[in-house]
Amino acid sequence: MTLPISFPTRLSKIFCALILAVTPGHLSPAFAQESAPPLRWGADSEGGAPFIFPDPHDPSKTLGFEVDLVAALAAELNREPVFVQNQWDGLVPGLRIDNYDIVVNGLEITPDREQEINFSIPYYVTFEQLTVRKDTYDINSLEDCNGKVVGTLKASLAERILQAQPNIEIRSYDGQITAYEDLALGRLDAVLMDHPIALYYGASNANLKFVGDAIGEMKYGIGLRKEDTALLQDINRALQRLIDDGRLRTIYERWNMWTPRLAKFFNDDAPSNTPPEAWEAFLRENRLERTWQNKLQRYRDDYLPLLAKAAVTTIGLSISSMILAILFGLILALTRLYAVQPFSFLATFYIEAVRGTPLLVQLLFIYYALPQLVGIKLSPVVAAVAGLALNYAAYEAENYRAGILSIPRSQMEAALALGMTRWQALRHVIIPQALRLVIPPVTNDFISLIKDSSIVSVIAMVELTREYQRLAGIDFDYLGLGVVVAVMYFLIGLPFVRLAGWAEKKFSLDKRASAPIAAH
Repeated sequence: MTLPISFPTRLSKIFCALILAVTPGHLSPAFAQESAPPLRWGADSEGGAPFIFPDPHDPSKTLGFEVDLVAALAAELNREPVFVQNQWDGLVPGLRIDNYDIVVNGLEITPDREQEINFSIPYYVTFEQLTVRKDTYDINSLEDCNGKVVGTLKASLAERILQAQPNIEIRSYDGQITAYEDLALGRLDAVLMDHPIALYYGASNANLKFVGDAIGEMKYGIGLRKEDTALLQDINRALQRLIDDGRLRTIYERWNMWTPRLAKFFNDDAPSNTPPEAWEAFLRENRLERTWQNKLQRYRDDYLPLLAKAAVTTIGLSISSMILAILFGLILALTRLYAVQPFSFLATFYIEAVRGTPLLVQLLFIYYALPQLVGIKLSPVVAAVAGLALNYAAYEAENYRAGILSIPRSQMEAALALGMTRWQALRHVIIPQALRLVIPPVTNDFISLIKDSSIVSVIAMVELTREYQRLAGIDFDYLGLGVVVAVMYFLIGLPFVRLAGWAEKKFSLDKRASAPIAAH
């Protein structure tokens, strides 16, 4: 069958539309103002209170003392704050490749980090706090944790403190909320985290309690790139003004984070006069008992619109990546089977190398390593599509190779005997039959790709699974939202499964063989 001449144009338009569907659809007017660019700040909104977390009454917005801090800082600099979502353990790499201007997310000032980035003057000083269950009486200090299971945050001072202790089984978490949940459920014996985190998720939980003295000391600073010395000076001056005029203290008092240690560090022993309104609002929200009717209304009004938006991102990523994977996979298969050396060897090497390494590693390499190696900086959307496509192309290549090899060799020989070139025989005889055979495995791969698209959250993409994790942390409602998201994934994949089944029947070799031959 000959395709209309406009088909490539239409296909390119469809592909571009899919890319646009997952690309941020607006540019801030501040970009046009060269004199006052926006202040892009990176953080992980899944991190939790009191740093930055979704507003329970409007999950599309964020709350937290660092949200207030950045707003005050940006006002001092006469710049518009623009939040950029990134996973916590990827904040420093994201800063180094210029995804944002600063990092404000409880980033501890450590010698290791100071070798990679610059830090502002400290904006908060705190310590580590040990938390146990109310019915635990044999743990009263860190030394009592020997032989116990203790949870903490990855890449934190608390983790390093625990690693220095003998005979402690350490469970490191990506987020702070799940650690305290596991402690309450009995999966952990204790949790060691920064005092602000322990205050909001330990002290606020009626089943948990603080034990022991303050452990260690850490200072939070704003992270900047090494070359941004002018911005560092501006931020330090702005922070100092916020400290001197008491605005920073007011923020901390609102969130119940003003401590004697911090008062001593800022040399401010004045009596407190700001009620902890944000802290009290957090407690009220956490203690609120929600009926199923309340939850269903919340799903409908607040959560479903955000999940639907994330689902569109997932669909766009998956379809765009699969189109590229199918095209590139076919090229790889043909190169491996019919190209001369060294091209055949290179195709084989690529397929085996990609199939032999985790998709997560490949995504991190494309997004974080390429800018450092060759200066190629890809947006999160392009990096996600490229990573998924390049990975799945290797699997599609093997599907096509198996399909091509299943066609009897006599058909190629007959086509050559009829005067066809090898390419003509492949195009008109071999490949069409092979494509019919590989429809089922390609469909299975596409369903797998939809699920694997959740991995792209490591490179600052907010897709369906990431949005589920973020929203579930508001009310700790992993069950109800989990069912909703599972149904959404099922509904996303179902049409493609049905379409593949129809195509398989439509192009079935058995059906074609049994069709009556028209008389001439």
